Amino acid sequence: MKKAMLSQPMAGKSEEEIVETRNRAISALEAQGYEIVNTLFTDEWYSRENMEARGVVQIPLCFLAKSLENMSLCHAAYFCKGWEQARGCRIEHEAAVAYGLTILYEE
Repeated sequence: MKKAMLSQPMAGKSEEEIVETRNRAISALEAQGYEIVNTLFTDEWYSRENMEARGVVQIPLCFLAKSLENMSLCHAAYFCKGWEQARGCRIEHEAAVAYGLTILYEE
């Protein structure tokens, strides 16, 4: 089965907006036959307190690094609306293009 990741802007969004967008994207990808690779890191390892305790200074960069690592497992990357205005999404897009992933966009 082909695998895909989501690239989703989150800054300034409520948790409900993030979940709604994510669920919509997952449904669209599953309808196309993709298995979703997680790029939403919510376990305790990624809590602000634990990252700071591990010495992480640039927390957004830590999330981006993990997302790029998970991109290596994917055939495709799905970009949710607004990705162009989100720094991390733009970087993920550049990496996906550079490494030949199939690029999909939310309609």
